[in-house]
Amino acid sequence: MSPTDLQERFGPQEGLRQRSDHNIEDDQPDWKYAPWMHIDLVLVAAAAGLVAIGIGAIYSTTRGRDPQSFNSYFLDRQSLFVVAGGLLLVFAAWFPYEELTKFAVAIYGVGILALILVLGPFGEEVNGARSWFRIGDFQLQPSEFQKLGLILALAVFLSRYEDKMSWPRVLFSIGIVAWPGLLVILQPDIGTGLVFVFIGFVVLLLGGIRWRQMIGIALVAVTLVTLMINSNMLEEYQTNRLRTFVDPSSGITEAAFQQRQAQIAIGNGGVSGRGYGEGSQTLSGLVPQQHTDFIFTVVGEEFGFVGSAVTLGLYAILLMRILQAAQLAKDRFGALICAGVFGMIVFQMFEAVGMTLGITPITGIPLPLVSYGGSSAIATLIGLGLVLNVRMRRFV
Repeated sequence: MSPTDLQERFGPQEGLRQRSDHNIEDDQPDWKYAPWMHIDLVLVAAAAGLVAIGIGAIYSTTRGRDPQSFNSYFLDRQSLFVVAGGLLLVFAAWFPYEELTKFAVAIYGVGILALILVLGPFGEEVNGARSWFRIGDFQLQPSEFQKLGLILALAVFLSRYEDKMSWPRVLFSIGIVAWPGLLVILQPDIGTGLVFVFIGFVVLLLGGIRWRQMIGIALVAVTLVTLMINSNMLEEYQTNRLRTFVDPSSGITEAAFQQRQAQIAIGNGGVSGRGYGEGSQTLSGLVPQQHTDFIFTVVGEEFGFVGSAVTLGLYAILLMRILQAAQLAKDRFGALICAGVFGMIVFQMFEAVGMTLGITPITGIPLPLVSYGGSSAIATLIGLGLVLNVRMRRFV
């Protein structure tokens, strides 16, 4: 895809204008085009707002009925994760993203190796999935970081071609997505596997894939997913989650109970909510995995429709700024990085919110920047750092 094609798809790209043209024609000083002059403060503010909501929700759902006996374990660790992620965001925004073309293949390869090792004796099984490494008191989930490895690998490969995608190139791109996706499914972690698929879909769509190619891939993917669901690959609790989504009255106790309690919590909130720390479902601990998978129920119960709308509004702002960064990117590589980060966040947001409302199946996907989880928070903040990097360097 040529710069002209990118302009047709995204509109005028301010980032494609040459710095020298500005200096000659507009007689603007050089410092106006320094990267730090073009930090997207709106994106930073939206991300900070979501992080603050997450910290508040984690405190609310983990403090229990007696605040005097509150164990700050989860709150302290999430605060530490956010600080670490913020520092890595700064580094990801500072390091020239064009240089990542030299390391993308290595980053992707290390991620694949980590996904292989986590399936063996080095990995730790939690909630039926062998997805974590144990490092002292901390757990590391390599699949979260491999999302970024996938984005970089796809962006590097697709940025080499300016014309429409041929079938060999499409198949090679599918292979880039399939390797980590299959390894994650073997853990088994179907939700994260779907995130990999959606990232691939968004980046390929921007990368120039034809619609008939996309339809063909979608048909094959649906067939494979259907076969997988009807095989013995999934754990019983995962199959129960899917059956509960298809038939909520099926009577599958654990999955149906989880879904029902989440919906009750959301319904309790009404328009303005029960008040911070006053949600009955949250105080009683009736929503399983509330500080991770079902964190949105805290927002819905305690702040109601208003608080939920504010939270989703912050996501909307964040996603629009990511798309704008893709529009302003000075090159194809930067635009594809932004597209990948957009796909990663939008799918997880929609799925994590949807499963609390019963409109999507329960998959265990965290709500980006809000749910408890170090690997997810850090990987998301690094991804946002890359987006800031692309936007900041559009004149350089």
